[in-house]
Parts: sequence; structure tokens; C-alpha cells
Amino acid sequence: MALDSAKKAEIVAKFARKSGDTGSPEVQVALLTTRISELTGHLKINKKDFSSRLGLLKLVGRRKRLLKYLKAKNYESYTKLIAELGIRDK
Repeated sequence: MALDSAKKAEIVAKFARKSGDTGSPEVQVALLTTRISELTGHLKINKKDFSSRLGLLKLVGRRKRLLKYLKAKNYESYTKLIAELGIRDK
């Protein structure tokens, strides 16, 4: 379920604040969103894969915490990110 390096590099380049930026909340949320969407597709096919479901819930929780942090620190960047990724705002 891991992302291939080309797709990961494309996402990092799109959401990075500067070149070589892999740790900013924007990049992390974008990568998590991609992994979440892939896992969701997997779980639609494999309904009884409970260990992957647990992993999905952990990823969603991590993304939620990062979005909460980003919303508190830089609201403008937060709104731009959720609009680009198509994530709902609570």
C-alpha cells in the first residue's frame, strides 16, 4: 500500500513550501490523503481486512491532528490545502 517514489515526489513538489521540503504539514497531509484514498479503495474490495482498517483509522487520526495544527498556525494555508485536496472542513 506504500506510494511509489514517482507519485510521492510529484505530491511533495506540488505542496512543498520550498524545494526539498518534505516535513511541512501541507506535504504530510497531502501524502496521508493519497494513502487514505488508496486504502479506502482496497477496503471496498476486501471488506474483512480488519488490520488494514485499523491502519486506515490511524492515518485518518494523524491527518486530523496535522490539519488541526495547520488550522491554528496558518489558517490561510489550511483553507487552500483543504480546497485543493477536497477535504471537508469541520
